[in-house]
Amino acid sequence: MTLKVYADNAATTRVSDEVLEAMYPYFSIHYGNPSSLYSLGREAKIAIEKAREQAAALIGAEPNEIIFNSGGSEADNTCIGVYARFVAPKKGKHVISTKIEHHAVLHTLDALKKDGFEVTLLDVDEYGLVSPEALKKAIRSDTSVVSVMFANNEIGTIEPIAELAKITREGGAVFHTDAVQAVGHVAIDVKEMGIDMLSLSAHKLYGPKGTGAMYIRRGLYCPPLIHGGGQENKRRAGTENLAGIVGLGKACEIAGAGLEKEKERVTALRNRLVEGVLKIPYTRLTGHPTQRLPGNASFCIEAIEGESLILMLDMFGIAASTGSACSTGSLDPSHVLMAIGLPHEIAHGSLRFTLGHYSTDEDVDYILEKLPQVVDRLRAMSPVWDDYIK
Repeated sequence: MTLKVYADNAATTRVSDEVLEAMYPYFSIHYGNPSSLYSLGREAKIAIEKAREQAAALIGAEPNEIIFNSGGSEADNTCIGVYARFVAPKKGKHVISTKIEHHAVLHTLDALKKDGFEVTLLDVDEYGLVSPEALKKAIRSDTSVVSVMFANNEIGTIEPIAELAKITREGGAVFHTDAVQAVGHVAIDVKEMGIDMLSLSAHKLYGPKGTGAMYIRRGLYCPPLIHGGGQENKRRAGTENLAGIVGLGKACEIAGAGLEKEKERVTALRNRLVEGVLKIPYTRLTGHPTQRLPGNASFCIEAIEGESLILMLDMFGIAASTGSACSTGSLDPSHVLMAIGLPHEIAHGSLRFTLGHYSTDEDVDYILEKLPQVVDRLRAMSPVWDDYIK
């Protein structure tokens, strides 16, 4: 089936034409190694520094606070895992995070546990919000790092980051946020919000895969995860992904220039989609009703498996996603949906549409036309549907 509607922008975005155009010369014309002293290398170095300025401007940072890397997972591992191990002898071996983090964070925390760290995972409410009061109670004199994602990748809820960062700072710890889903889609100012470290990834904002960055506040030392050469001011070894970094910078520049207007447009599309999907009986919205990412529309459709929804929508040319167990090879439903208190039988029917820059009114119309048909067909095939509605 030919793809008709791409509604999985939280998984990845297409590289925009402007970004692709900016990247192209750095594959074949300006291809020098940025560490080389001759002119071809200097050209490459200049391009990287321009991208650093573009990325910094998007989040209110200084250029020398941006370190380029391979993406969000590497940034999370560095900002949490490496930093915690470095500061632990001085501050303490206690780390705080939440039960709804991306696995790049949760698995980093698991690794820290094996090294003798104590990890506290904060609960969230029914909307996926972290309580500032809960953080106040959890933070201790030996807490070294607090990591709370800016916005959840599954349900789209945006956390009260500035307030959480303030509590962390007052408690003497360092605050990190995995902002992979949020950068380029909502306004972020790391200085105003009091963020010490931040993770971002190019492929979530119409840039290339395999390229990302981390913001580390000036004056905060974090040893490198990858050792080798002196790239990135000795903070991340390895020859730079020149074209990818140029693409990330351009994507950040474009996102910053049109952020508010695009946020308004995508939010309107999302609201219309949510309103239409909720007309389907036994369907509920997951995540906060308003305090959520502009393009995120996540649901649980009762008495249906999420994997079946995705496969049948794909037959109609609609790309979406699910946190259902079957899609991940696990017998358990999404840890995020479990954390917000949904029972297993409902969480298994999760469905997430994430709209973006290339989404249109026609896309929403098509989803709202086909989804009820898919739901009706799957429920008619279900051995439990008749008993369920009774």
